[in-house]
Amino acid sequence: MSPTMTTPEKQSGENGSPETTYQSTFIPRFDIWEGEEELLLYGDLPGVSVDDLDIRFENRELSIRGKVQPRHEGERLLDEYGIGDFHRTFTVGEAIDAEKISAEMKQGVLVLHLPKSEKLKPRRIKVKAI
Repeated sequence: MSPTMTTPEKQSGENGSPETTYQSTFIPRFDIWEGEEELLLYGDLPGVSVDDLDIRFENRELSIRGKVQPRHEGERLLDEYGIGDFHRTFTVGEAIDAEKISAEMKQGVLVLHLPKSEKLKPRRIKVKAI
């Protein structure tokens, strides 16, 4: 994992399991990729609409909250996919330009773009002939 991000949930080994609260809150799984220009976070959120997502950035913490609405009515025979609230938090280092963080949802996958600050981007150093 990049030194610019930490995930408290992953450190505790509770990734993907419900938290113990008055109701189940699930921790969605995310993949993190690092490119030259940005970090990309991919989170599978099937059945989540954009209106049910709340993404905030405060005090270097990126928080993703949402709700999965029930898809069917009637008697449930098998329940392997959690329905309810979910929450995931990432601590973001100063190497990320927080003003330019953006998000998009496509076919049940949330993609978060975390651009690197200019001082962290690779640059070519020109050599002068003397």
